[in-house]
Amino acid sequence: MKGKFAEWVCRRAVADMPGKMSLKLRVILRLSLGLISFAAILFLSAGSLSFWQGWAFMALWSVAAIFSFAYFYKHDPQLIERRLQGKEKVKEQKLLIRLAKPVFFAAFLLPGLDYRLGWSHRSLGAVPLWLILVSQALILAGFLFVIWAIKVNSFASRTIQVEAGQKVISTGPYRMVRHPLYFGSIVVWLFTPLALGSYVALPAFALLIPFYVFRLLNEEKVLRSELPGYAGYCLRTRFRLFPFLW
Repeated sequence: MKGKFAEWVCRRAVADMPGKMSLKLRVILRLSLGLISFAAILFLSAGSLSFWQGWAFMALWSVAAIFSFAYFYKHDPQLIERRLQGKEKVKEQKLLIRLAKPVFFAAFLLPGLDYRLGWSHRSLGAVPLWLILVSQALILAGFLFVIWAIKVNSFASRTIQVEAGQKVISTGPYRMVRHPLYFGSIVVWLFTPLALGSYVALPAFALLIPFYVFRLLNEEKVLRSELPGYAGYCLRTRFRLFPFLW
């Protein structure tokens, strides 16, 4: 009986554990797995730990990810819950995600392979240090822009959905473009190959732009039909993704 009682107490303790503790553990796990995955792709493809551009990129990614998760965990844990949800409900989005994953994987393999095999160096010359540093600065700016967009819009989940009580956000970066989170992400991806010292990988990362375009077009279709006031917001904020362009 004592053994069963102790087992029951343990089960109750786990069941009654505060939700934030569970959220904290999930955040730590997600960050750890993400960083390990990035490191494995970059350094295994490079075949060397001397790939300093990879270390610099990992440092940028780590600082931005840890800062953002720590900030939102303290100030907006519900947003973290939304960002941890990864299962799309819209069939078009499911298809886009399936198609985008291999492109992401291939794109991140190329800079390491370029470092190992010297494709850019032989064809176009080494990426100059100043361009690597400028690209790293623009990646950081892109990360900060994404964090700003998420801070302004607490309903910015990773999946396309409209929740109860959700409102149209038209302040901050949403004044400039209707999808600032995607804009910041594209800035990050476009300058990632240069920050990693690779010209050859640029076209592969540029292929990610159409996925964002198709994703936001489908997302706007959902938002126009399900989110009150979104159609009017589209009339006020003309540009979808790139300021003064589209």
